[in-house]
Amino acid sequence: MEKTSIITVGLSPAWDITCRGRNLEWGGHQSIEEQAIDPAGKALNVSRALAWMGQENIAAGLWGRSDYRQMLAAVRNSWPLIKVEMTAAAGSTRRNVTVVDAANGREMHLRSKSPLASVKTLRRVQGDLKKIVRRNSICVFAGTMPEGDLMADVIQIMESCARRGARIVLDTSGRALRKIVDTGAAWLIKPNVEELCELSNQKIKDAPATLASAGRKLLDRVDMVLISRGKKGNLVVSRQGVWQGRCTGRGRVLSTVGCGDYLLAGFLKGLADKSDPPRPDPGAALKLAMKVATAKAWGWTENKEASRALREIKVVVGQV
Repeated sequence: MEKTSIITVGLSPAWDITCRGRNLEWGGHQSIEEQAIDPAGKALNVSRALAWMGQENIAAGLWGRSDYRQMLAAVRNSWPLIKVEMTAAAGSTRRNVTVVDAANGREMHLRSKSPLASVKTLRRVQGDLKKIVRRNSICVFAGTMPEGDLMADVIQIMESCARRGARIVLDTSGRALRKIVDTGAAWLIKPNVEELCELSNQKIKDAPATLASAGRKLLDRVDMVLISRGKKGNLVVSRQGVWQGRCTGRGRVLSTVGCGDYLLAGFLKGLADKSDPPRPDPGAALKLAMKVATAKAWGWTENKEASRALREIKVVVGQV
């Protein structure tokens, strides 16, 4: 039996430029305390979170050819547990900017569109994934998906991975989320409350009972629904039952950027740790997921080892 591998697939990657300062206001010149430039995008963020937990994984998808070597060096130097198998596409990878005003607890996110996806590059991604996807692989498609005429190519990539025995994890939004879920290709999806409303085509109260009811209605197309509720905690709905969790410890939130990606990574790590291939234990996986997301929000993923951070963070998880 093939060993379970986790492969993240990003079709709209980015360089994340994060600027941190205090009492930032419009106008004039502002001084910042810190600037970080990292290869990112939701899929690569999941890979980074897995690596922080000691989980080897493969980062696939698209990256710009002109800055591919720069990305490769950054990943190898900072996250050696990530094996890069990305498909180089002509052009440069987009750059996203996040401005964090630490004194006032404010963030601004400036996002640009990715120019890398085309029929040609997506078909190359599909061919490259065939070389690494095996039975029991978990393929995580995260981030903005190319839409319009390219959506059919994206779905074809996922279905190709599924035919090879992979389990498809989906973390995206908008029309792409609904269209891909309707194909029945996804094993696990991770919507927030707003995205769950879009999927359900109705307004849903942000309460465990109503969220659970909406999640159950999706189980004819997916196996599990991991619902992000921000400060209110998280909920997972599966055919085995429904679990909710919240953090009981207190810490200073430095930034919420990437917390959803770390939540998903922790959940997948929790599933993969139980068996090979993974047999879902949603409650245990949710507990780990919430600790990982909290560690990211508190900035502990940057300065603490995972074993220590996860031991110190307290969460409670119970069935609904």
